[in-house]
Order: sequence, then C-alpha cells, then structure tokens
Amino acid sequence: MQIDRIKYQGYKDKIITAEQAAALFKDKMTVGSSGFTKAGDSKAVLPAFATRAANEDIAITLITGASLGHTTDSDLARADALYKRMPFQVDSVLREKINNGSVFFIDQHLSETAELLNNKHLPPLDIAIIEASQIDSQGNIIPTTSIGNSATFAKLANKVIIEINTSIPINFKGIHDIVIPGEYPVRDILPITSVNTRIGKEYIHVDPEKVAGIVFTELPDSPAQETSSDDKTEAIANHLITFFENEVKSGRLTESLLPLQAGIGKIANAVLSGFSKGNFKHLTMYSEVLQDSTFELIDSGIMDFASASSITVSKSCYDHLMANFDDYKDKIILRPQNISNAPEVIRRLGVIAINTAIEFDIYGNVNSTHITGSKMMNGIGGSGDFARNAYLSIFVCPSVSKQDNAISHVLPMVSHVDHTEHDVDILVTENGLADLRGLAPRERALQIINNCVHPDYREVIQSYYERACERGGHTPHLLEEAFSWHLNYVNNGTMKALCTAENS
Repeated sequence: MQIDRIKYQGYKDKIITAEQAAALFKDKMTVGSSGFTKAGDSKAVLPAFATRAANEDIAITLITGASLGHTTDSDLARADALYKRMPFQVDSVLREKINNGSVFFIDQHLSETAELLNNKHLPPLDIAIIEASQIDSQGNIIPTTSIGNSATFAKLANKVIIEINTSIPINFKGIHDIVIPGEYPVRDILPITSVNTRIGKEYIHVDPEKVAGIVFTELPDSPAQETSSDDKTEAIANHLITFFENEVKSGRLTESLLPLQAGIGKIANAVLSGFSKGNFKHLTMYSEVLQDSTFELIDSGIMDFASASSITVSKSCYDHLMANFDDYKDKIILRPQNISNAPEVIRRLGVIAINTAIEFDIYGNVNSTHITGSKMMNGIGGSGDFARNAYLSIFVCPSVSKQDNAISHVLPMVSHVDHTEHDVDILVTENGLADLRGLAPRERALQIINNCVHPDYREVIQSYYERACERGGHTPHLLEEAFSWHLNYVNNGTMKALCTAENS
C-alpha cells in the first residue's frame, strides 16, 4: 500500500478492502464504473462483488464507459450479478447472457450515456467506482489510462469508491482534460479548435463527503490482444492509403490529412500503421482510443498529437509508455467520452472516421452490431458518433469469412442497420474501395458490387441487383430474397449454397 498517493488528509481513514466496498452494493442498485476499452477499469471492487454475488441473490445495473478488462464482465455474468448492462461490452460470456435474455443490454452511442444520466433519463447512480493513480490535496481524483464517463459518475453518484492503482507510475498525470458540459438549454460551446486544445482540468472533482471508501490495487490494465495483420487487413489498408494519396493529389486534402479517428481491433491498427507507408506528415488524431499504431506513428515522427478517451495497447507498448511517459506527455490527451465523441467537435475539426463493419449492403447501409439480425456482438460504440458527423465516414471489413468463404459480408440487404446509407461515404474490403460520394442508390450499388464483393459472390449479387431494377424503385429490392443469404447461412451453414442454387 502506498498511502502517500493520498494527499487529502480526510481520506486516509477511509481505506477499506475491496470486499468491504462490495458489501455496500444492494440488489437492483445502479453502479457506474470507470473503464473504457479495458483501460482504467475497476480491478478490485467489481471482481469482489462478483465473488459476493456468486453466493447471494443480488444483481445490479452496471454502467461503464465501454468494455471492462481482465475477466470482470465474465465473472459478473457467471455470478448472475448483472441485471442490466450498458453501453458497450466485448465479453463472450456476457454476450451469451445478453443473447439468451439473462442480462438486459442497452446498446448506446458512447457520447450519449453521460448526457442521459445528467438529464435524468436513466435511473440515478447509487455508487460510482473510479480508478485513480493518486488523490490530490483537495480530494480530487487523478485518473489513470481512461476517463470515459468517470467525471459524470463522480458528479452524480450518491457514493464514490476510489480505487488507487499503484501499478501506475506516480508521474502519470498532466494528460487528462476534464470538463463536464453545462445544463440545457444554455450550455456553453466546447471551444476545441484543434486536437491539442485543452478546455478543462487535470483532475476529476469529487465531493469528499460522498467518498465512501478508498481501495488499493496494483493490477495493470488488461492488455490489448496482439494480432498481426494478414493479407486481408493489409489489402484494406493499402486501398485506403492509395485513396488518401489520391485525395492529396486532387487538392481535397493535404499531406497532414485531417484529424483521424479509428475503431479498435486488428483492421483499425493495420489501417493506422499503413500511414507510415505513405507520404504523410504531421498527422493528428481525434478519436476514442489510442492503440499501438498511434504510438508507432508518434514514435516515427509521422503523428504530432493524439486526443482520445483511453489508452488501450499491448503489454509491450504499455510497458514502454509507462517507462517513457515523459516523452509522450506533450503529445497525447485524454478526455471524457462525451467530449472525445462530441458531434460539435467532430464536425468542427473535420474528423476522418474509420470504423469496422460486420456487414454492409449494396446501397451502403452498415451493420456494426448484430449477427444475423438478432444476436448482439459488442455494440455500436462510438462509430455512430463519428460516422454521422465526420468529414469522411469510412467503414471497412473483409468481404468474406469462415471456411470456404461461407459468409459474404457484402449483401443485398443488411440484417440490422446501425449506419444508414446517408452517413456512409467510403466502403472498403480487401477487394477494393467504393467511393460513394455524390452517388444515387443505383450508382452506389454498382460501385459496391464492382469493387467490394468477393468474386465468389459477385455474379449472384449482380443478378439480384439487375432483377431488382427490373421491378423498379428508387432503391430496388426483391423483398422475398433480401434476407435469403442470411437464412441460408442459418439453415445450411453457408451462403454459397444460395449462389449455387441461383446459378443452376
């Protein structure tokens, strides 16, 4: 225990164990926890509550910034400790509980959760759990590797539990920019005019009277999974780099482009890493998550500054960052997620948004969340916040997957719509890039079919489109066939059988 991390005298007699903190929870309470894409999450209190719930009939509504790390969501789900969960998750055990109806899940745009809480559209917060590296002399929280919704949780919760993580170096501060927007209808503008604009404080304010306990932990963040790029992700990245190079040649962009946003995962990392291959310089980022590729671009001198709400990196990158934090302190900033994802700022800065799709259709509608229309994968995250307001809204995904290319991710109609054709500018698979700007639906369809569809499926989807056009309509469809690809996969384990049948 490092009690010197508590600089506020009034908290030194509030040190408790994780089990004592978890004992404060009551059935059907609403709990807010720090944590955004595995970073800065509760590593002691929530696991202790999972252990308690395994032996008691008790469940809570849990609100976070985004996903939790380690096995916390799994442990809570297995213990039936969750009544409702929001706004995002990536855990396979919890996902199964959500899809069988055991846990209610609210899938939200990540910019909206704090707003809904503040506007009392959600139940009041009973308890907030917030990870800190230290507590200043006024009792305020110095956050760790994420901010997420923590500032709003600290403001609104009836009680606050602070987890001090001693694995975080004591010098890990000065990169946080905390601001809570004012009340409607007279809230001020967010005066962020460049990615490195600071508008708030370096700490999260908390009323000392609400602090119910201080818990010490020393567990580092759960590392992002290290996955090397493959032929498909490399091809997607190369198509995008070529596209951006052509945008520079045309005069629509400069070599610095505009601030970049990228979703999490292998494809996003490959795309960002691909910028090191082009003739780009002085890049910037206004995003949700800083990943390995962000620090690679900073280290190479290609990226000047990056703003986000969390740092989610591999163990090797994490260790390097913590050991060399002073070298990055003037190049990164972390903000609350309703600021990192604020539509006002995204549109003002002209952010280029690059996000991952599960599937998209021939008119440009994108499904980011559901498998075969009904089974939740992870959630919409911040992709909608950025797609609707971006200078360029780009979605990427492989054209096919599974053995023998059993699934096509480019379809006549998506089984669930998260991003309509109105919010999508560019679609990319390993086969090519479809630039949809300025195109009517029939023109979009031809671009997508010719550039994005896998050869195994191109002939049959072309046939669908032509037969739909014969029937007419602004956006031609054959409703009796629109979901037949999905149905065939559900019934037969492949979409290819449909192709064979239609071609016979």
